[in-house]
Amino acid sequence: MKGAKNMGDPLVLTFDIGTQSARCLLVRPDGSFADICQIKYEEPYFSRNPGWAEQRPDFYYDHICKIGKTVCERNAELLPDIIAVTLTVIRDTVLCLDKDNKPLRDIILWLDKRQADFNDPFPLISKLLFKLVGMTEKTEIIYRATAANWIMQHEPEIWKNTAQFVMLPTYLNYKMTGVLKDSEANMIGHVPFDNKPRTWKKKSDITRCIYDIEPEKLCSLVKSGEIIGNITKEFSEKSGIPEGLPLIATGSDKGCETLGLSVVESNKAAISFGTTATIQMAVKKYFEPQPHMPAYPAVPNDLYNPEIEIYRGFWLLSWFVREFGAKEKAEADKLGCAPEQLLDKAIENIPAGCEGLMLQPYWTPGIVSSASRGAVIGWSDYHTHLHFYRAIIEGIGFELYYSLKKMEQRSGLKIDELFVGGGGARSDIVCQITSDIFNLPVNCIQTYEASSIGASMVAFISRGVFKDYDEAINHMVHVTKTYTPRAKEHTTYMALYDTAYRKILLRLEPIYRQIIEITKRRDKS
Repeated sequence: MKGAKNMGDPLVLTFDIGTQSARCLLVRPDGSFADICQIKYEEPYFSRNPGWAEQRPDFYYDHICKIGKTVCERNAELLPDIIAVTLTVIRDTVLCLDKDNKPLRDIILWLDKRQADFNDPFPLISKLLFKLVGMTEKTEIIYRATAANWIMQHEPEIWKNTAQFVMLPTYLNYKMTGVLKDSEANMIGHVPFDNKPRTWKKKSDITRCIYDIEPEKLCSLVKSGEIIGNITKEFSEKSGIPEGLPLIATGSDKGCETLGLSVVESNKAAISFGTTATIQMAVKKYFEPQPHMPAYPAVPNDLYNPEIEIYRGFWLLSWFVREFGAKEKAEADKLGCAPEQLLDKAIENIPAGCEGLMLQPYWTPGIVSSASRGAVIGWSDYHTHLHFYRAIIEGIGFELYYSLKKMEQRSGLKIDELFVGGGGARSDIVCQITSDIFNLPVNCIQTYEASSIGASMVAFISRGVFKDYDEAINHMVHVTKTYTPRAKEHTTYMALYDTAYRKILLRLEPIYRQIIEITKRRDKS
């Protein structure tokens, strides 16, 4: 897709590398695009064992080269106007590199669910402290979920030969510039990073044992806005991107999305309606959004992004279409649209609260609620598959609302405005339900490519086009639609939230734990 050319505009070439697709965009200082190229992956990941999610080492780099070359060839006359390159990438996706920075094994994605063995690995002092502060169960969950721990146990020879254990953006930075460095705002995952001071944890840190990666295997870090390095001749030849352009450090895809939605003030929150649904704030004073869970380093170097996520989020809608939406999918194929568009239209006349059907979207347990499971309650004979579809949307909305209230309580801050991004932000009904539940205005900006706007913004500031983030936001982010809450619907939602939704997990968690134990016994027999 190409936009009208504005000759002479400074441009930033931005790559947005996601779980399902890769994008390359030429971004203007007014937040519009001179060009966009997107490739959807034929195989986003492969699984050698149940629950695993891996990808070959240069899969994402090859896609970067392909879409970069497409955009550069289509816009040859604009290449002199490009002032910088940026990159924003999925989080918690890791590689092992040897002493020559060559991959030793396939990439392990954030979706991967393999578990390391837990054989009492912590020092006594750490165990006592974890028990004292109520972290015993959480630390075991985090230890098991850490890819590095699994590699140490099950692939010791690979770990022995690992000179650098890096995040995916770190490796891509190296492939583009020959420099193995990364932004502090990219260190979001199962690595020993101390989020508050934005540095690697010291060996003496009491929690360092959870992911005890040798310090020499951790990369050098830079601030967002600094130059990682310059585009190499080799990468230039493969991608078409002019040699010598600076690659500017940015941050993770979610962090760049929050920035690209203009959320840099403590009275705003960003909701990402993506595969993983998240709600993030932007604050100057560090606080834990949930007990013992860190706030992430934001892309602006003086801010943090407290975040709570719903791991399976809007994946649930894709799951619903696959399992229950055959009729809508067949009709959508004929009309040339997405089945979600037909379902959105079909549920408009279902009243708030789904006539008593309620869903709790804990399809995948998390660190904080490790024993939780998804639940649907209130089913009756008049409910249809359309009620179930709307209940998913409302359930995600209730959980995001619950998450925001927890963060407001822990921080003493008050949110009065929401900005939304991700695929779900394309849906009028999703945005309206969100506004009704939160009783807050919900803003959509001029593009669904908010991550790319945020990443480009960093480069425009770094190269002197804008003096700061306030000026960049004023030029690059434009609210195009605002959904306002409806009083009647909000009253209904709050009655359901207070009397039912908040109590579901409390009542069902003991049963969930019994189910887990019964399943374990069955699996062992």
